[in-house]
Amino acid sequence: MPVSAIIVLAVVVCVIIALAVLALWLRARSRRRFAALLQARHDDQVSYAFIVNPSKPQAEQTRARIKEFCQGKRLTDVRFYDTQLDKDGKACALEALAQGADIIVAVGGDGTVRTVASAVAGTGHVLGIIPIGTGNLFARNLGIPVGDLDAALAVATSRGSRKVDVGRMRILDGPDTATRHAFLIIAGIGFDALMIDDTDPNLKKSISWLAYFISGAKHLFADKYQGDITIRQPDGRAQTNTNVEFRTFMAGNCGEIPGFSLMPDASFDDGILDFEIIDTTGGLIGWANLFGDVMHQTITRKSSQSPLSTNSSIVQMQGASAQINLREPALAQVDGDILGETQSIELTVDHQSLSVRVPVE
Repeated sequence: MPVSAIIVLAVVVCVIIALAVLALWLRARSRRRFAALLQARHDDQVSYAFIVNPSKPQAEQTRARIKEFCQGKRLTDVRFYDTQLDKDGKACALEALAQGADIIVAVGGDGTVRTVASAVAGTGHVLGIIPIGTGNLFARNLGIPVGDLDAALAVATSRGSRKVDVGRMRILDGPDTATRHAFLIIAGIGFDALMIDDTDPNLKKSISWLAYFISGAKHLFADKYQGDITIRQPDGRAQTNTNVEFRTFMAGNCGEIPGFSLMPDASFDDGILDFEIIDTTGGLIGWANLFGDVMHQTITRKSSQSPLSTNSSIVQMQGASAQINLREPALAQVDGDILGETQSIELTVDHQSLSVRVPVE
């Protein structure tokens, strides 16, 4: 190898090492600043109810650490409620509120957070989050520490909260048309729900959220969906598109997932939802194009397609509500919880109806 090439290679290696060291230093400094911020917050000596999902592998270890943490902080009014097959997070939270709890803390994944939040929203009480789930997407979008139990506990038990929106999905053709199912991240109908429904729970425990991609690969060639979509703006103006063909329709309150930005413009406190209609053609080429589109907006932080995209489409819009009427039934989901098959749904948003403990006031 020529000497010049060796020199260039050495310089490149040195630059990579220097960048890696710089990244580690910046990360360590950020953690120190974050720790200092948490130390500066004032503990809130009120009544706490921890709603625990006992099915999580680390649930009992987390419960024990919560007790130790609260004892160290001299938080004495602390109670625990376990979710069960016939008693979800909403039922536990309602019971805790009836028994006088001030702060309701969801200890689990996005499903537990969603159901607990559905009870706390609109009550004036505050939600805390201890993320021990697979994706913990809502916690990540709010900057709540994931993988650092003590830091998450410090956030949940000290003053500092933020008001956020709560999305709602209503099934219009089911036996219960009055229930407005809450979602904090993304609700959808079509491919995304099919992918979530078919994900192996044991695989989720092994490889976390990557299990969703394996499930999705099995449904790349599933039939498309067709229907009429109406988007209504806050001022009442409405636009209806008929006979729309798509792979999936999603409504986002938050738009970030680990490593990707599905909806760069989504904001969890602006009183509107971000809607996304996704379609592909050409088999695997279309799905490859779609991946390129997602990577493009992840890098640019803008809701736009890649200029190289030819066999995929991502139509993005915002609104206060939406209604979808399909020709054939499709699975619907809210934050990863499957609601069953439906041909007609309504999506709305409750503006800043939920207060959540977050790292920065």
